[in-house]
Amino acid sequence: MHTSFVRFCRVFQKGRWERAVAGANANRRANRTMEREIVASYEPKRNSEIRMFESSDEMATDLAEYISQVSEISVKERGYFAIALSGGPLISLMRKLCEAPYNKTLDWSKWYIFWADERAVAKNHVDSYYKSTKEGFLSKVPILNGHVYSINDNVMVEDAATDYEFVIRQLVKIRTVGVSESNDCPKFDLILLSIGSDGHVASLFPNHPALELKDDWVTYITDSPVPPPERITFTFPVINSASNIAVVATGEDKAKAVDFAISDGAEGPDAPSIPARMVKPTDGKLVWFLDKASASFLEAKNDGYEHTKY
Repeated sequence: MHTSFVRFCRVFQKGRWERAVAGANANRRANRTMEREIVASYEPKRNSEIRMFESSDEMATDLAEYISQVSEISVKERGYFAIALSGGPLISLMRKLCEAPYNKTLDWSKWYIFWADERAVAKNHVDSYYKSTKEGFLSKVPILNGHVYSINDNVMVEDAATDYEFVIRQLVKIRTVGVSESNDCPKFDLILLSIGSDGHVASLFPNHPALELKDDWVTYITDSPVPPPERITFTFPVINSASNIAVVATGEDKAKAVDFAISDGAEGPDAPSIPARMVKPTDGKLVWFLDKASASFLEAKNDGYEHTKY
């Protein structure tokens, strides 16, 4: 039992922040439930929401509850939960899913794992997202091995991208992965992304031709500005077709990119080329998970707003 426990969660929506403070002498899960209700009561515009957290542990706690809720809804409505992961701090922040109550209560047999991007390296290579995901998450939860769709690391990167798109197309045909009502793109239940200091998401980097692809579901690059150079990645039509998209940002080095990606009035020569600004769900919902450092530019712009305490 925790006493005098106070947790802050700020929600920024089109220039407005609200702060929800859970009461003292309540357990951690009760606090999360109260805050979730507060957030849910705030009507998001353009199907987007921003959550800001005081610590990594608070972000991980809320992210686990968010993923859990999306999973439960997807399984109830479709019988499956198709989730695409990425790199950065995501796997570490998903750690709470490996703990009680989630490791016992979630229907892991209905989970299907994909990657929104991956480095073209061997699965046991230190740079492999598959490797870090397996060590930090997959090895700790009972997801079926046959439900984990990693890239083919035995072929050239171009063929790996082609193979991955083919696999996804087959799963869309049998509706293990949904299909968008607006186009023929796959409709993942949840795509988890992290943002780089340059504003890239997945392996879609500023000013890269891959940003403009319309017909491909999965593409490849051989000139990543950060090593390793060869990668596969979902394209924006696929990302934006998801039912739910979450973008995670941590650290002060992400603050400028986050501001450019989110703020309507973002100015500067870098603003138009921020790939994260192109994350715009067609029919789904976008949630940003920000720590205080990455949200510092946004918070500075909104200091004039009154914060409501609960």
